[in-house]
Amino acid sequence: MDRESIESSMIKSLGYDASSFLLEVEFTNGKVYQYLDVLPDVYSSLVDSDSVGKSFIALIKKPGYEHIQL
Repeated sequence: MDRESIESSMIKSLGYDASSFLLEVEFTNGKVYQYLDVLPDVYSSLVDSDSVGKSFIALIKKPGYEHIQL
C-alpha cells in the first residue's frame, strides 16, 4: 500500500484503502501496523486534524480497532 508522509512526532506515514477500509500506519520508530474496518469518514477526520498523533489516539487507538503488525 502506498503511504503519504505525515508531519507528526509520532507517525511517519499513513495509507488508506477505501475499498477494504484498511488503514496502514508507519510510526516514527519504524513499526508498521494495519488497522481494520476504519471507515472513510474516520480516516478523513484523522488526516484533516491539526494533530495527527493526538487524533490517532482518540479516533483509532482508544476505540480499539483490530490491528496487525507487519
